[in-house]
Order: sequence, then structure tokens, then C-alpha cells
Amino acid sequence: MNAHIEGVRVAGTPDGALPVVLVGVEDTDDVLPIFIGFDEATSIARGLDARDIGRPLTHDLTLDLVEELGGRIDRVVVTHVEDGTYYADLHVQTPRGDEVVDARPSDSLALVARTDAPIEVAEDVFEEGRRDPETFDELDDIREVLER
Repeated sequence: MNAHIEGVRVAGTPDGALPVVLVGVEDTDDVLPIFIGFDEATSIARGLDARDIGRPLTHDLTLDLVEELGGRIDRVVVTHVEDGTYYADLHVQTPRGDEVVDARPSDSLALVARTDAPIEVAEDVFEEGRRDPETFDELDDIREVLER
């Protein structure tokens, strides 16, 4: 299923802030929420905003390495979920051919946010995790949290 990053929100919990990236899927109003780390959430937001902070962060460095070695991020596929943990494959075109790298969805989405590469979600993964986006309306956007 073709997908896109709908937004990155932050839920307040007794243990602190818990970021969630909302992955939207074509032809449906529902989203797939994937809870991620704060650093990854920040990186996704910076990638979406094309915000340069001067020195490269980890995801900027990773993308620079891929590109300097002649590669290109082709796409990300959220492949399955196991015990509440999501898994993704990062598809990279390289001078040696196409490669598939096991990667966390959060890292993969941070790279996609910098490249506009396509996102795909396995249909069974979406069906299992899909939620009404209104569930997340009251959560703060990560950008608002970063500005505080």
C-alpha cells in the first residue's frame, strides 16, 4: 500500500514524552501510528521541513554516505509487526545493484523525509494497526514541542 508521513506527534505519558509518527495510506482516512524515539521524531520533522542545522545529524550523515558511495534511497517498506514492534526494509540502489537493508521504520522514515522516496506499508500491517487520525488530534506536533 502506498503511504506517506502524515505527521509526527508527541503524547505526554507519566514516563515522559512519547513520539508517534503517523503514516497515512492512499485511499483511506485512517493512519498507522508507529511509536518511536524522540531523536528519530526530531530527525523526521527536520527532514520534512528540509531544515539545515549546520552540522549533519546521524540521518543526514547516513544519507550523505549512501549518496557519496553512488547509492540512492529507492523506497521504504514497513513489512511486519511483531509483539508491537514494527519492522521495515530500506531499499537502496547502489552501483552493485539493488540492496535491501533491515532497518527500523523510524530511521527509514527519517531518510525518506530527506529524499521524498516512496513509502509502502504491507496491507496486513496496516489493517492490524490502523487507527482513526482523530485519536491523535489532541497531541502536540513535534515541532511545537521542540520550540518550547
